[in-house]
Amino acid sequence: MIRKTVLKKTSKISLKKTKDIALSIQFSLDGFSFCVIDTVTQEKIYFTEYQFAETLNSPEDLLSKIELIFKGNANLQLDYNSVTVLHQNNLYTLVPSSYFDEGSLATYLNFNIKTLNTDFIAFDEITAIDAKNVYIPYININNYLFQNFGEFEYKHHISVLIEKLLKIESLKEKTMYVNVYKNSFDIIVIEDKKIIISNSFLYHSKEDFIYYILFTAEQIQLNTEEFNLYFMGEIATDSDIFKITYTYIKNIFFLESQNAIFEDLEASNHSNFTLLSS
Repeated sequence: MIRKTVLKKTSKISLKKTKDIALSIQFSLDGFSFCVIDTVTQEKIYFTEYQFAETLNSPEDLLSKIELIFKGNANLQLDYNSVTVLHQNNLYTLVPSSYFDEGSLATYLNFNIKTLNTDFIAFDEITAIDAKNVYIPYININNYLFQNFGEFEYKHHISVLIEKLLKIESLKEKTMYVNVYKNSFDIIVIEDKKIIISNSFLYHSKEDFIYYILFTAEQIQLNTEEFNLYFMGEIATDSDIFKITYTYIKNIFFLESQNAIFEDLEASNHSNFTLLSS
């Protein structure tokens, strides 16, 4: 079962009549979302999200879902000036450029995850921190999208998340950013525009959720009474994961986007950060 949420209440522009449009897609084993961008004004003009009832077991299952979605959505069959694809998973690791060797991609990943000889491994350049993000994209999804759109750019979602967070005017002290999805979340800690830690975790309960946050805080010596934590994504003040976090951490905020599209969305300004934040 796929639950479709068209978050745009009204459409101020006809996508079919718009020449200068670009498409951004993000997908994971939990769901699929996309937004359409007016390349002249850089305004995000349309957004749709699909959430799967259960986390899928494999990239093959994900491809079956995406094929079904594409067949049923006319906006995914338009001609776009450009297409950008974000792979959301925890199959990645950051490597400083000074230590990076393109011939050792599997070696970097094997410190954190188990790779197979058949895995295709890619990397993103994150110039803001002079590092590479080495990761495993869902290559079968890439092949399917190439059949539909031709050439496109793809990145790992954590690369985009880091780039966007570093553009924010932040305090010089260590600040934690937590980007929440249905069954996973990212933790990024920044100090004076430098990445202190970046990691992604799966969780099944509120106890899992707070454990990883507190463990991360302990590892880098953050005082839970003092440091600032900013939430993004699928979390609200009435959720169990927010309540348990506030039990232990007092300075909690939402990182809200000023993007005008949220005026017409039935969603909080801190949701869908990688696709919809300015």
